[in-house]
Amino acid sequence: MTVTVERRVTGHPPPAGHLRRPQDSSAPFLLPGVLAFLAVIIVPFLMNTGVSFTDWQGVGSPEWSGLANYRELLDDSEFWASFRHSLFMVVAMAAVPTAVGLVLAAALFDYVGKHFGSKTVAVLRACFYLPQVLPIAVAGIVWSWILAPENGSLNELLKAIGLSSWQQDWLGDPDIALYSVMGVMVWVQLGFPLVIFMAGLQRVDPQLHEAAELDGAGWWRRFWHITLPQIRPEIYVVLTWCTIAALKVFGAVYVLTKGGPGGATNVPSYFSFTTFFEKTQVGYGAAISTVLTVIILLLSLIGLKLQTRAEEREGS
Repeated sequence: MTVTVERRVTGHPPPAGHLRRPQDSSAPFLLPGVLAFLAVIIVPFLMNTGVSFTDWQGVGSPEWSGLANYRELLDDSEFWASFRHSLFMVVAMAAVPTAVGLVLAAALFDYVGKHFGSKTVAVLRACFYLPQVLPIAVAGIVWSWILAPENGSLNELLKAIGLSSWQQDWLGDPDIALYSVMGVMVWVQLGFPLVIFMAGLQRVDPQLHEAAELDGAGWWRRFWHITLPQIRPEIYVVLTWCTIAALKVFGAVYVLTKGGPGGATNVPSYFSFTTFFEKTQVGYGAAISTVLTVIILLLSLIGLKLQTRAEEREGS
């Protein structure tokens, strides 16, 4: 049996309907993510915003109250106190980890890597990043044991080295509880900037450092005038990401102090939680979370704008 296959070649292009434009080919793959984003983020946010304009205890029918919750929020000293505490968290989770992470990343990259090898750098980097992997509930429970006023590891260590006068109720004293939580959050957050900055350092041209070293520039001058300008985009990413994490921090406060003692460690996210579920002021709690969300969105847009400008400046 002979099978003849005809192949017709013409000079005419196929009909337009048979062509698929490249920009349309990815649309079906984006659809699940868009739907999930709408279902998980946009719709709950709009529902929460709607509830914030009502007076509701979580049961029955909500009563429209307009801007009453937001007007009450402006005069609520407890909310403003929680917001001030969140600024302290920004220092602990964004400013300090960024500064310390920069120095540690440069030290690991420039000194440890050259003198002890890449394996040592990888082990140290993993050790610094480990708190990011631990569930915050586990880390919080461990730190509550360490900072316990009686038989806590920190107080026992101070006693063993003859510094008994330094022993404190680290999480129970209103004057130092916030600083204790900040110290824990520095430990938790440090690994993320370190990893990002070490990745950024790998794209810095080593010839620039060699030329500066030949001209007599020390390590600090090379770090300040060469390394920092080259990894400016990574710095903006880390500051934006960590600031957002600091503003919405909840788990650590819930596990360590539950906003206490006496509201000394209360933050907006935990304040909204207690208003929702303990005071059953759902409309007011929704107003708190809506304001916090708007602040985070504005900071995100500012961070993205600064990052875009830095990348454009670097590209030019």
